[in-house]
Amino acid sequence: PPRSTLFPYTTLFRSSLTRLQKLFQTMNDKKKLGNKGEELALVHLLSKGYEILEVNWKSGHLEVDIIARDADRLVFVEVKSRTSAVFGEPVEFVKPTQQNRIFRAANLYYEQKASELEARFDIIGLLFMPEGFEIVHLEDAFYPIA
Repeated sequence: PPRSTLFPYTTLFRSSLTRLQKLFQTMNDKKKLGNKGEELALVHLLSKGYEILEVNWKSGHLEVDIIARDADRLVFVEVKSRTSAVFGEPVEFVKPTQQNRIFRAANLYYEQKASELEARFDIIGLLFMPEGFEIVHLEDAFYPIA
């Protein structure tokens, strides 16, 4: 084909490539933010005397960010990190479908570990701001529906 017909496609390709690169950078930034949030959540839990049992525990497609022991309770912790509270606080982003996945993961964990400890489901939310971060720890944040 003549060069004039290729030019629009070349421009379109470069434009699409730039958009994909921005998308992957955004995904990478979110992953870094999530990792930093989980690190700070671990420090927070350790400072409160929790024993960390698992980090990013997986079984199949199910995952729990942190599994810890707090005295006589087995605590399943979901960590949410955000850079803005414009659309709500980080702790508000654990929807019922995600809670259900965490319950299913907890059941599998109990099957594998045969623990006698009572379960508790917590959320730790981190809001990162230019001047630092804010951490909110909600104990007993949600409950299994019988």
